[in-house]
Amino acid sequence: MNGAEPRWRRLEPDARREQILACAIDLFGDRPYAAVSTTELASRAGVARGLINHYFGTKRDLYLAVVRRMVTIPQVAVDTLPDGTLEERVDASVTWFLDAVSRHSRAWLAAVGAESVDPEVQRILAEADERAADRVLDATGLSTAVTHREELRALVRAYGGLVKAAAREWLVRGALTREQVQVLLSTTLLTLVRDTGPRIQSS
Repeated sequence: MNGAEPRWRRLEPDARREQILACAIDLFGDRPYAAVSTTELASRAGVARGLINHYFGTKRDLYLAVVRRMVTIPQVAVDTLPDGTLEERVDASVTWFLDAVSRHSRAWLAAVGAESVDPEVQRILAEADERAADRVLDATGLSTAVTHREELRALVRAYGGLVKAAAREWLVRGALTREQVQVLLSTTLLTLVRDTGPRIQSS
């Protein structure tokens, strides 16, 4: 016998839900929503179709869960940053993002590319942008700002547009390497935190 466990083994509910979600991320990254069936999703995950409904509801609900997972920066991304200099924390933050995108690049691109045609996805992306703003402020020590906080959050949301565009230049067009994107995003975020933010707060 080899060491691999059968796909049908009993899992705790959270683990089973994550297994289904991971398979859905792969499938929706490979093909458009309409080209993926719940039967195929269940087969890929090694579960009965009823379990997809149990954990996620409809195929549409599962798809939206995939989009949310792809575009939302979790709190753990901030909690695990090193206790170092601002430069080290910024560099680690950008590294975390690029690692996450590179693991599921097709699913991430599909998620951010759906914003112009799907109102519900637009809402999820807008919520993710707001959460990302708070995460970046936490990571860079600006979360304690009591003046001009909304302007600082707006700066970070604008930076998020650059993040998405730079990632596309790397993943889709191949015009930038990952290392070049790392430099672009790290130096821009440092400038925002060190120069732009303080100037706004003092205005």
